[in-house]
Amino acid sequence: MRTLYATLFILIITAAQAYAAAGAAEGEGFSLLAIGFISFGVLILLFQFVPALLLIGGMVVALFKTTDKKSSGLASADKIA
Repeated sequence: MRTLYATLFILIITAAQAYAAAGAAEGEGFSLLAIGFISFGVLILLFQFVPALLLIGGMVVALFKTTDKKSSGLASADKIA
């Protein structure tokens, strides 16, 4: 039984090395249609990224903006009435 396991182990190691060799079957790469599809997806992500940056920038500016307590809208409405 031990000899059988050793033989199978050697066969598996040899087969793994054959698959990992440089001469093994290689993929054909991407077609022009696949490249166009991936590029279209990347463009959609980029066009979504720009408004997101503007929104986050506006929120950060509003978060750290100082406000005057004297010029609130409620106080100016009281002065008119």
